[in-house]
Amino acid sequence: MKWVFLGVAIVGVNGGLPVSVMSHSLSPSIASKSSEPLRSPVECPANLEELVPLMLRDLPSYANRVSQRAYDDIRTTDTPGYILLAGRPEYEPIAIESREYTPTQADDTSQVFFTTLERQYIAGESVQLQHFHWLFLTQTSNGWRLVLMFSAIGGDSPDALSTPPQDSSQGVIAQAIRLWLRDCQAGSIEPPQN
Repeated sequence: MKWVFLGVAIVGVNGGLPVSVMSHSLSPSIASKSSEPLRSPVECPANLEELVPLMLRDLPSYANRVSQRAYDDIRTTDTPGYILLAGRPEYEPIAIESREYTPTQADDTSQVFFTTLERQYIAGESVQLQHFHWLFLTQTSNGWRLVLMFSAIGGDSPDALSTPPQDSSQGVIAQAIRLWLRDCQAGSIEPPQN
């Protein structure tokens, strides 16, 4: 007689005829432990100065996944770049004086400036570039939301000028921030390191 495991039932076979069928179930203590999460949810910070360091810590991995999916979707032979680091947040807002239209509501957006160090591949050569980002976030009843983002590419030396800021609200970094904010609201980010 040999035993064959089929799903959750064990069937004994003797000459091709089933001898017995046993149902397999988890004990209550094992079943209750398997439904518990691996870690308790992390509350998404309401304070900007607590939120941004957590976001910048995770931003390279989020951005690299967004970038890789984009390259996979278009099936190009180019090598995608990689975000190596994100950091140096600054929270002092720049006053926006000249506007084409007069705002009808109070401006409740928060401004954050940060940089990313990225590795790009140009003609088979690896080049590291520093990008400067100007991020506008707003607090809603459903948590933080990205409103707008501008980015500029830094020069290859400290004295070199950067490119003019361009709207990057639909770029890789902005998409990664939106995904991270969604995960933060769901309580599924890594807890802060103490």
